[in-house]
Amino acid sequence: MWPAATSPSIETSAISLKDEMDRKQKNTLIKINFIIAFLLTPCLQIFGQHSGLTFQEAEKQGISIKYLDSIYTSALHNNISLAVFKTETEQKAMQQAYAKLLQDFGIFLSENNFKWEKPTRCFNRIYFNSDGTIDYFLFNFMDKTENKPSENVEKEFQRLLTIFISDYKISLTAKTKFAQCSPTTYMPHK
Repeated sequence: MWPAATSPSIETSAISLKDEMDRKQKNTLIKINFIIAFLLTPCLQIFGQHSGLTFQEAEKQGISIKYLDSIYTSALHNNISLAVFKTETEQKAMQQAYAKLLQDFGIFLSENNFKWEKPTRCFNRIYFNSDGTIDYFLFNFMDKTENKPSENVEKEFQRLLTIFISDYKISLTAKTKFAQCSPTTYMPHK
């Protein structure tokens, strides 16, 4: 007769029970992590992440341009009643702040040894928080495929853009979040 403590069937059952409990705990943790990630993703998108992305990448990440346009009001608009900046003075200040942003970014690129090989056309849509910080800077290079920057150049541009906007703040504030778009041509330095 075997002592109860050394019975192979009891030991095997105890190990199987322990393995089953470990598996259930791991599955529970995986489910909790998934739920947390699922709940936080929309919050991160709503509050912005200082993201520099192409329009296509934004959509792939679940950042809907249509949704952004619904929560960020146009800074400037042909119909004054739809614009954040309504007076001539406010509009001029926004135009100057926006131009300075693009100039400062060009200087930042140059200081970080980024060089354009030729004039490069781009379309930007920039989403600002009410305090003037940048939540999203979306872009697309607009030339024919053969005239667009290489994939490596575009990735470096995007990396530097994300660094630049992480702490950049225009000189204007507003009562609401706002957006501004424009075509831009980035020029090589001589």
